[in-house]
Amino acid sequence: MSDKPSVLFVCVHNAGRSQMAAGWLRHLAGDAVEVRSAGSAPAETVNPAAVQAMREVGIDITDQTPKLLEYETAESSDVIVTMGCGDACPIFPGKRYEDWKLEDPAGKGIEAVRPIRDEIRSRMEQLLTELRGTA
Repeated sequence: MSDKPSVLFVCVHNAGRSQMAAGWLRHLAGDAVEVRSAGSAPAETVNPAAVQAMREVGIDITDQTPKLLEYETAESSDVIVTMGCGDACPIFPGKRYEDWKLEDPAGKGIEAVRPIRDEIRSRMEQLLTELRGTA
């Protein structure tokens, strides 16, 4: 891993979980980590409930757009965190993988999205601690 590790968050639509995770990592790590996110079947826009949930904790993800997962992006990432993308996520030898089992916020209101947001923050703090220990 280089001095500045890259972390890729992948979920199906790249509109909820992966966008919240990327927002948390940018917020917590600043420019110490390269943050990427993508989806196997990206939505047109980021989930409004995810945007609202992140706004409540002072993180703005309104400028993010769902992106298609590309082979090159995954191949050049140090850590790949999957969140329900199943077989659509490519596997590369030598990469660190984590599969976070998180409820999908798609179609849910803000009350249901807040606990997902908070669980992502908890996992993100642990991941960041581990990344700082290996950088």
